[in-house]
Amino acid sequence: MTPSTRIRRKLTEALAPTRLVISDDSARHLGHGGHHADGESHFQLTVVSAAFEGQAWVARHRMVYDLLSEELAGQVHALALRTLTPAEDA
Repeated sequence: MTPSTRIRRKLTEALAPTRLVISDDSARHLGHGGHHADGESHFQLTVVSAAFEGQAWVARHRMVYDLLSEELAGQVHALALRTLTPAEDA
């Protein structure tokens, strides 16, 4: 299973997002630290979820990092996160 597939599965199961956008930015980091030859090492994520209600952005990001800790310990080197509640996404 690819990192992007695992990311989608884990975030969907844990956060039930109303919108989830996963963009592989790995090609833009060719030759930089953490770049993986197979790609799928650098991602931009937009996650819209009611689970973020009442949470500061730092807590929201921690939630995502905790959910994806295995991926971050492996092939995934970097995540650029945009975490929103459904009301913020309107």
